[in-house]
Amino acid sequence: MGLLQFDKLPINTLVGADWDTFKKITDGQVIGDEYKAKFRLTKAVCRLLSLLKPFEDGRYAKLENQPLEMDPLFILGHWRSGTTFVHNVFACDKHFGYTTTYQTVFPNLMLWGQPFFKKNMSFLMPDHRPTDNMELKVDLPQEEEFALSNMMPYTYYNFWFFPQKMLEYCDKYLLFDTITEEERQIFMKAFLKLVKISLHNTGGTQYLSKNPPHTGRVKTLLEMFPNAKFIYLKRNPYTVFESTRSFFINTIKPLKLQPISDDELIHSFVEVYKRLFYKFEEEKSLIPEGNLVELKFEDFEQDAYGMTEDIYKRLNLPGFEESKDQIAQYLGKKKGYKKNKYKYEEATVHTVEENWGMALEKWNYSL
Repeated sequence: MGLLQFDKLPINTLVGADWDTFKKITDGQVIGDEYKAKFRLTKAVCRLLSLLKPFEDGRYAKLENQPLEMDPLFILGHWRSGTTFVHNVFACDKHFGYTTTYQTVFPNLMLWGQPFFKKNMSFLMPDHRPTDNMELKVDLPQEEEFALSNMMPYTYYNFWFFPQKMLEYCDKYLLFDTITEEERQIFMKAFLKLVKISLHNTGGTQYLSKNPPHTGRVKTLLEMFPNAKFIYLKRNPYTVFESTRSFFINTIKPLKLQPISDDELIHSFVEVYKRLFYKFEEEKSLIPEGNLVELKFEDFEQDAYGMTEDIYKRLNLPGFEESKDQIAQYLGKKKGYKKNKYKYEEATVHTVEENWGMALEKWNYSL
């Protein structure tokens, strides 16, 4: 068990940001009185660690011009749609490289100083996510948006720190509807850097991404990686609502720097779900034929091994034969995993049917 509890962290993940990014994210923001001590400590640690960034930049210069061997595989879908489980299954294949939990917090200390900082992070961090009991370790695969939020100021996950702006960040940095071209170019440059460092760190040849915000950025991802492959996960919207509510309310507690009520947070993510749903439906036709697999998470759970093999074939991915034993072993360990069970409250049913009816109808879900 880690020394620190997730919901009582004295700092938030911005400690791993470079100083310029930290300033641009936080300048002009309203910091709640009860969060000012956390903000000041986070700021102080960030400023100190940023002094090491020139060493990191010097080492990245050797990687910067190396071409990618393969375009990435992106696992898309709304939060709580099963993306973490699918990510972990595919990460059993060692030809894939990915962003680690350590890297999501310290993306600017990957090529220099990693052994020291990773050892300390491992000692301090909790062993499991408090929201769903998923295992947490410094070298396990993790979604990359937190890493991106510490590399440049133009990411959707700024909302974890400043949740009052969730819908503004949605349109600007999740869907890229109101992002400036200069900001978008900075995003692409930072993401490519993250991909290259992640592959170098894990020894992979194809980047494996699990990042719900990318669901709204298909057009930009294809601009960067024209032959990228995509897996899009659907899940029962009633379950997604209950799970997202629990996940967001609990995860935001140690991260936020300004107050927001549970009702405000729920209202915002209900709206984000709609906007993200329609954005993917609008842009998925841009994906070349044969490069997208859409599936229900419930079907994947029923036959994860068989569906994984089928996805490899449909997307023409290498590596299944070499990794099938590791995949089977991982799935065998998960057979006893106890998921959260949700009882759909009347208010949940009403909210989902009133706001997410388009997903219920298109994906053929019902109570």
